[in-house]
Amino acid sequence: MLVIDDTEDLRFLYRAVLTRSGYEVVEAATGHEALAMVRTDELPDVIVLDVQMPDMDGWDTLAAIRSDARCSGIPVILCTVKSSENSVQRAWDAGCDGFLAKPFLIEELIEELTKVLTRVKLRGGPWHDESGDVESKGRGSSEP
Repeated sequence: MLVIDDTEDLRFLYRAVLTRSGYEVVEAATGHEALAMVRTDELPDVIVLDVQMPDMDGWDTLAAIRSDARCSGIPVILCTVKSSENSVQRAWDAGCDGFLAKPFLIEELIEELTKVLTRVKLRGGPWHDESGDVESKGRGSSEP
């Protein structure tokens, strides 16, 4: 799992809790750092992406992920303090697979991760094959 958030304390919290829950976690502090990772490193099974970040925000990061054939199929859960109906709809329109409004409980993050990864598994996941090549799996659920 790749966690992308500019706040060091939140990345630490994500890593601590998610590692205890059995997830392998790698972190990126910026969208640019994350893109370099998904374009060259082992592909994560899921990305947890903060929207409000300096330099390259989560919207631009998600758009870059979706436009890159190598990593376009990675499931992405967007996290933002903006939880208006318009923001939620924008998230789904941008191609996210899950959405969490900050602040959220860790249990809600685990639940959202479980839902997203279950959808991937039901589609025949993992979404990439053993070589790291992207399989054509579609975006997931039709639910916002």
